Amino acid sequence: MMSPSEQKINEVGRRAQENANLIWNAANSLFGAFKPHEYGLVILPMCVIKRFHDCLLPTHDAVLEANKQYESFRELKVGFLKEAAGYQFYNTSKFTFSSLITDPENIEDNFRDYLAGFSDNVQQILSRMNFQAQIDRMVEAGVLYQVIVDFSAENLDMSPTHISTVDMGYIFENLVQRFSESYNEEAGAHFTSRDIIYLMCDLLLTDNDIVNDDDGIHCTVYDMTMGTSQMLTCMEERLKQLDSKATVQTFGQEINPFTMGIAVADTMIHGGDPDNMQFGDTLSDDKFTGYQFDFVISNPPFGIDWKREATAVEAEHKKGEAGRFAPGLPSKSDGQMLFLMNGVKKLKDTGRMAIIQNGSSLFTGDAGSGQSEIRRYLIENDWIDAIVQLPNDSFYNTGIATYIWIINKDKPENRKGKVQLIDASKCCQSRRKPIGNKRVDIAKNSRDMIVRAYGEYNTETYEGVEEDGKSIICKSKILDGISLGYRKVVVETPIYNEDGTPVLKRGKKVANTSKRDTENISLTEEVDEYISREVLPYNPDAWVDESKSKIGYEIPFTRTFYEYKELEASADIAKRIADREQSLMAKLHTLFSGEA
Repeated sequence: MMSPSEQKINEVGRRAQENANLIWNAANSLFGAFKPHEYGLVILPMCVIKRFHDCLLPTHDAVLEANKQYESFRELKVGFLKEAAGYQFYNTSKFTFSSLITDPENIEDNFRDYLAGFSDNVQQILSRMNFQAQIDRMVEAGVLYQVIVDFSAENLDMSPTHISTVDMGYIFENLVQRFSESYNEEAGAHFTSRDIIYLMCDLLLTDNDIVNDDDGIHCTVYDMTMGTSQMLTCMEERLKQLDSKATVQTFGQEINPFTMGIAVADTMIHGGDPDNMQFGDTLSDDKFTGYQFDFVISNPPFGIDWKREATAVEAEHKKGEAGRFAPGLPSKSDGQMLFLMNGVKKLKDTGRMAIIQNGSSLFTGDAGSGQSEIRRYLIENDWIDAIVQLPNDSFYNTGIATYIWIINKDKPENRKGKVQLIDASKCCQSRRKPIGNKRVDIAKNSRDMIVRAYGEYNTETYEGVEEDGKSIICKSKILDGISLGYRKVVVETPIYNEDGTPVLKRGKKVANTSKRDTENISLTEEVDEYISREVLPYNPDAWVDESKSKIGYEIPFTRTFYEYKELEASADIAKRIADREQSLMAKLHTLFSGEA
């Protein structure tokens, strides 16, 4: 029997797809007035508006009565209106979608009146979407009435009793994905499906008691690139499964005004604090300076440059430990490690983070580079707990290799000084129908195996079978943190005199710069011993210029799990080729001889 979590994973995609299709059909009314990639400018704000509308519809009359009754109590009226609405937002307009479509001649004035009736917190959401400008375009093109008719369809009920927070988030993300694809847009934001989110949550909560006290669970959760806040929703869900009375405060920041809109909308719908959801660029305009959280969970964009944020980021880097980017700055072509550092800065001393990165964070950047210095900072502070390789084709918008980094600022004793690498690239089952680039799911058996490997903390290989009968395998290896570091040394060779002796200047050998070389020597090995063994037998006069030495760190994920397969014997290869040639010649003979 499937768990409630598994049922949600299986059901949410179907429901989201069905409702997204209904909403997508409304985009047909925009054909000609808007270019396909512009449909989202109308459809996404309309989703937010209809979501608020359907929430407020049952208490619409009560709000109108309260607005009339407390008209003279201007300073107190807001509180009465919220109470009448049953939410932290309201609408005092006499119109609803049903009444709007009864008067097509006055649709513009009536619709603007309806929007003006929303409380200030909703107005703020809509203003960021620049929706008034889109109304002007719809009026000019004569399509406003039809769009409102489309969103008034009986089967498009967007109230929370009909469409859950989870479903709404997926519907919205499905639509954003479609609009991005219609423009052939590289969105950068790789929407995270619920199977991966659950895995991240379970890894964060495995063997973790930092948020427990005598009164139960009390904790804070932060997502620096929250999208529609699905990760925050899932973390809260998981924590309340552990403790039904858990107190969970969620915080998030988002740069996209449309996904921000749905996140704030659903926060307000469920009684959360909308002030905990902030709009802006996390890298250049951090809204949570000075905050620290129990958990950080995030899937930041990767492969996206940070040239736009460069001035602010570089200024903060100069602040040193007072800022978020003290260790170093990655190349401007890929800012994902900046988000990694932001998350680290936001963690309490007992905090844990799960963050998705692509493969470049593991190894790009030579010793002394920004990327290497960030890895060095994390490893030497002993904060990297584990890194899990996910199966390819796990995300809607990309099929590349991705990894979950688990950062723990308070490792248990048995994990100190070590880093766990988990190869879960074969822990998945194929989807019956791909969604974009997502062709596999990390289903329950796979997720349980990964979490088990993480929790048991051994160098071991785990094998099992997924629900579809596919064999799954998960490999775990425990490495010493210091083994990930190396010293890059410069090896000099002298210039020689005609008699073959090294040229000296002030008693020191003069280096021949054309023969300068470098060696990467593990921090687990003495430099002198390495040079004596690997260099001096072949270059007896060589020496190391210690002034040029640099420390570097990389995480050799592929090399760690590489298994050598003995090559096929040459005689066997030759026989196989000969057999193939003989078979081919026989077929050609039959073909050209006309023999049946």
